[in-house]
Amino acid sequence: MSVDPGLVATVPDGSDGSHSSGGVGGHGGSRGSKRSGSTGGSPVGVGRRRLVVRRLSRNPLAVVGAVVLVLAILVAVLAPVMAPYAADQTDFAHPLAPPGGPGHLFGTDDLGRDVLSRIMLGMRASLLVALLAVVTALVVGVPLGLAAGYFRAVDAVISRLTDLLLAFPFLILAVGLAAIRGASLANAAVAIGIAQIPGLIRIVRSETLRLKGLDFVAAAIVDGASDLWVLGRHVLPNATSVVLVQATVALPAAILGEAVLSFLGLGIQPPAPSLGTMLAAAQPFAGRAPWAAVLPGIAIMLLALAFNVFGDALRDALDPKGGGR
Repeated sequence: MSVDPGLVATVPDGSDGSHSSGGVGGHGGSRGSKRSGSTGGSPVGVGRRRLVVRRLSRNPLAVVGAVVLVLAILVAVLAPVMAPYAADQTDFAHPLAPPGGPGHLFGTDDLGRDVLSRIMLGMRASLLVALLAVVTALVVGVPLGLAAGYFRAVDAVISRLTDLLLAFPFLILAVGLAAIRGASLANAAVAIGIAQIPGLIRIVRSETLRLKGLDFVAAAIVDGASDLWVLGRHVLPNATSVVLVQATVALPAAILGEAVLSFLGLGIQPPAPSLGTMLAAAQPFAGRAPWAAVLPGIAIMLLALAFNVFGDALRDALDPKGGGR
């Protein structure tokens, strides 16, 4: 199987046997450390990004997923302007109006609130919670994963901490935070982010262990590079693809987690719009007005499915053994 050179882990100057000796001229170590760095702006880095974009553009599922995500993000960002009605605006003359009625394309709920407007604003809240949760997991999980994979002395401690976090079920953690700090968007994001930290630590730790055994990392260490320099300039840039793929997997899980928490009353609180709270409010009227529950459920499904499809395509596009796929 052919290997695309653009996706092979970038090996900095001075990483091969003929350039890694730190004793030549008495200053090989410092010179090698300054040369070896991130290749984000190098021709190799640019070529790699172009190759990934080309692979994604040739994947129909990736294109469909990207289009759905772009549209969803635009709707979420512009929801306060695009929504036909305010989230709490009621039409008591038309409660539980079916879709296609006058002035309400997706119908109304039991209080006469426009379902389309609340879905648009609810998507905004769901994506915001998902983004905050994933950022929280990345900020905590990536450094801990790097430390666990690179420093053997702290590996056991971080691994036990990961096992401890995994021992707490997600809902128990959310209930505890809601009882201590109250149910809110921020607390829901924190609970979801904490629940995603252990998985991220394990993935980054595994990738760090793999990269640590490669020649260019060993050459940088022989050249006299510090541990922080090796982690920041060699390990982390080459682990970025794994982190990006994991983030695309964590986002739909966070969206579903927010919907569950809001449905149970542990997340965003009414009357603030949320896809989960819309499902909870429509549950007693599911027989009379199924659209009030089905349409928010479809929105949740489309968001989660689009992220999952695009994440799978991104993983395949970042695979250095992907050949011409």
